[in-house]
Amino acid sequence: MQHQFRLMSLVLAVALAGSGCDGKPHHSDNGLEVLADWLSGVMDSSAQAEQDEQYFNIRLAATPIWPDREDGIWLYLEQASATDLRHPYRQRIYHLHESERGQFVSDVYTLPDPDTAIGSWRNPDVLEEYGPDDLQLRAGCSVYLRREDALHFAGATRGRECSSDLNGADYATSEVVVTAQGIDSWDRGFNAQGEQVWGALNGPYQFRRKS
Repeated sequence: MQHQFRLMSLVLAVALAGSGCDGKPHHSDNGLEVLADWLSGVMDSSAQAEQDEQYFNIRLAATPIWPDREDGIWLYLEQASATDLRHPYRQRIYHLHESERGQFVSDVYTLPDPDTAIGSWRNPDVLEEYGPDDLQLRAGCSVYLRREDALHFAGATRGRECSSDLNGADYATSEVVVTAQGIDSWDRGFNAQGEQVWGALNGPYQFRRKS
């Protein structure tokens, strides 16, 4: 009898270890869901801009879309200057998936008519008229991330694979750290000689969660 009681206690302890006090599993059981959760929401770089005039106050807003798809998690993201929120300078759709155990990939897509999607982070149903076949993949610009520990993911693009012609650039790179509090993102462009021609010089933009 005592043996059965100890066995039942062990089973109960194991079950509760993967759940909250309400018995429901936490997202920490699924790294992909955690990554998507931490990338979603409204963030800005206002605190950084107040401390360093080299950085602008940028709002970043992202939301999951197409919840019925089973090929990973899809997000819509837009970035805009805090002084001109109605005209975002970047709109992307990210496809998050796990390429191998512990290796997460964020593929980057552009929309065929970005203006129709402005503000749809508030109402993702606007994007129901689109599907992956309507998007343009930014080849070579995928970000490869790993969960370094329980508190953050980190990753980057690979080599010179992400082409860019902005300000005379030949390629672009992106380095990203994602936590529950926000995203550190360092996007830079380089010419064929490897000289930086656009992007922040001293480090990543620090987007901190507002909601």
